[in-house]
Amino acid sequence: MNRYILPLSVLGTAVGGAVLLKDFVAGGACPSKTTIPGKTVIVTGANTGIGKQTALELARRGGAIILACRDLEKCEAAAKEIRGETLNHHVNARHLDLASLKSIREFAAKIIEEEERVHILINNAAVMRCPHWTTEDGFEMQLGVNYLGHFLLTNLLLDKLKASAPSRIINLSSLAHVAGHIDFEDLNWEKRKYDTKAAYCQSKLAVVLFTKELSRRLQGTGVTVNALHPGVARTELGRHTGMHSSTFSSFTLGPIFWLLVKSPQLAAQPSTYLAVAEELEGVSGKYFEGLKEKAPAPEAEDEEVAQRLWAESARLVGLEMSYGSSERGQRLPK
Repeated sequence: MNRYILPLSVLGTAVGGAVLLKDFVAGGACPSKTTIPGKTVIVTGANTGIGKQTALELARRGGAIILACRDLEKCEAAAKEIRGETLNHHVNARHLDLASLKSIREFAAKIIEEEERVHILINNAAVMRCPHWTTEDGFEMQLGVNYLGHFLLTNLLLDKLKASAPSRIINLSSLAHVAGHIDFEDLNWEKRKYDTKAAYCQSKLAVVLFTKELSRRLQGTGVTVNALHPGVARTELGRHTGMHSSTFSSFTLGPIFWLLVKSPQLAAQPSTYLAVAEELEGVSGKYFEGLKEKAPAPEAEDEEVAQRLWAESARLVGLEMSYGSSERGQRLPK
């Protein structure tokens, strides 16, 4: 019997260590118990994955949730499911295609017309490492959806957010931003050979830079904005990487994925935390990894790059132009 003691002890230690490592990497649940009755929340890309779980959690806390998604049928199904699970009937689906500036303007115009207040905007939707596709307006797809679409949406809703202050904007970025670089000479990959990974990293770096510059512009308004890396999660985001379809990868990397990859429910905790935590009232312009504030990549803190990117982004999306059928213009915040 004694000969089994050492192997069993080693195995037990390894399993225990793995569980502790998984808990450490996952970051845990949102520590705040704050409820948000009467507050209106918009979550983009909320029909699946982290967005859906974030919407579910905020619906449980009493918020009036607007799921903003490209596929309206799936969005309505998700909204129905969330209403049934939470018994919160203030959960609604709206069409929003972040790959279309026209769709973004139409969505924003409807929100401005129909909603008295918008207290929380969670820019969650994303695509990752897709082929060299372009948006309806000719932008490289990852830059267009992950960054430019949310840049325009956020700016169009700023007056509503200011009128609802204190209000919060949460931008989902990624740890991948550390490998990103903003190439102002070729933002849309028209001159270089397309690199799907580099394009994704650039888009996520742009999100952090946008957060920094927007925070500067929002000082004194009561609106805060923070960027977030939620962690790597088991969602549909990785469908273009080939990992889900590879039996070899699933077999060889399965234990690593178990340790390092979060469930959508756990990955939604950081965005929930940034949306509701009382201790984050007034905190703005920061980057979080999970539940902890971290220093972003050096380029993400470059004010000159952030301001240049803002100006170029505003030009690309025509931010100074009126939107929808209205004659009212939406100007850049000064």
